[in-house]
Amino acid sequence: MEVTLEEMLRAREDRVRRQEAMLRRYGGPLISFSMNMPGPVKDSPLLRRAFRAGRAQLEAGLRAWSLPVLAQEERLASTGCEGLYAAAGPAEKVKELCVSIEEGSPLGRLWDMDVLSPGGSRLAREAVGGRPRGCMVCGKAGRGCASRRLHAVSELQEAARRILTSHFAAADRDRAAALATQALLEEVCVTPKPGLVDCANTGSHRDMDLFTFLRSAAALTPYWARCVETGMETAAEPPGAAFQALRQAGRAAERTMFAATGGVNTHKGAIFTLGLLCGAAGRLWRPEGPCRDPERLLEQCAALARTPWETDFSPLRAGAPPSTAGERLYLSQGLTGIRGEAARGLPGVRDRALPALRRALAAGRSRNDAGAIALLHLIASVEDTNMTARGGPEAARAARTACAAVLEREALPSMETIAELDRDFIRQNLSPGGCADLLSAAFFLLSWQEAE
Repeated sequence: MEVTLEEMLRAREDRVRRQEAMLRRYGGPLISFSMNMPGPVKDSPLLRRAFRAGRAQLEAGLRAWSLPVLAQEERLASTGCEGLYAAAGPAEKVKELCVSIEEGSPLGRLWDMDVLSPGGSRLAREAVGGRPRGCMVCGKAGRGCASRRLHAVSELQEAARRILTSHFAAADRDRAAALATQALLEEVCVTPKPGLVDCANTGSHRDMDLFTFLRSAAALTPYWARCVETGMETAAEPPGAAFQALRQAGRAAERTMFAATGGVNTHKGAIFTLGLLCGAAGRLWRPEGPCRDPERLLEQCAALARTPWETDFSPLRAGAPPSTAGERLYLSQGLTGIRGEAARGLPGVRDRALPALRRALAAGRSRNDAGAIALLHLIASVEDTNMTARGGPEAARAARTACAAVLEREALPSMETIAELDRDFIRQNLSPGGCADLLSAAFFLLSWQEAE
């Protein structure tokens, strides 16, 4: 909504009155934080997000610099977002902090963190070593562009929009990538896990250990960021086209994984599953805020994977010979594997793992125990092609039944019970690697939904 000059003047007068009142009550210094936005639109969901980002940095900075906040006020109105902070400490130190925040962030050009001394005078940036603020259009230092009106309001608005969009696109991309890597690390560290590598043993595997997974997870971090970018870049394209772009990135990620592990397959399934989720997050991204709703993200995964899955399996239904273990299981057992699971919107994650994680955490169980319990729900309900390939359909079916029986006896099984299952799986050489990948996806969705 556009505001008039009169409304802005009234808002400024009101802010001055509130500043004076806080200075009288608390002394100083006083931080007056607002957004520097050109044009008549001073409030929007995107601007409020930028304000919250600045507020978070300011409050964290005040804590880190041991500058206690005596009082604070916040107003969100059509005339803009405003925050007042009465701080305890030297005014020059407070101003130095504010300048460092403004100059240390791409959004800093849009943040005004003015500092008033106890006497009410405004401290200059240059007094604490700050640089003159540059023009947001051409970058020239000083106020020359503004005073001479060298740039049209539309140019300034476009520059501000570009600053906001590029910053949050990069920030959300990097946050998703970090949480995807975190999900891989959480999954491998959950202990015990039947038949899988964890902190206690290598499960049913002889060619990998915990450190193999750590190297792989670290090497894959750039891939998750690339998947988010791919989703953003292909948001307007059909899901099938976006999937093909993600598939090319995934093939490169597999080569990265094998290089990091010396040829060991640690995360091939996760590259597909988490890569799909990151791509879905990119396709649903908006500058005002990323989509954090697991249901919508999983629906987008289904849209991305459905057509390619039908295309990949249709030649087999027409009589073409299988070329992978997954395709042989499809023909012999009717198992569609992770591609079929993704085409259905990852129901194991949506209906089993995520609810189990939330229930266990709500009951006070640790994140480790919640992950181990969620994994049991996955093993009990998902036809894991890795288990079938290693032990055969009967052994895989018996393993699912054993996990289901444990969950029927104990809603929240103990780690000792799960450790017994681990020993049984190892004796049978069973490894539910596909379920481990789905657990990583559940960890990612849980963290992504809670992130800010």
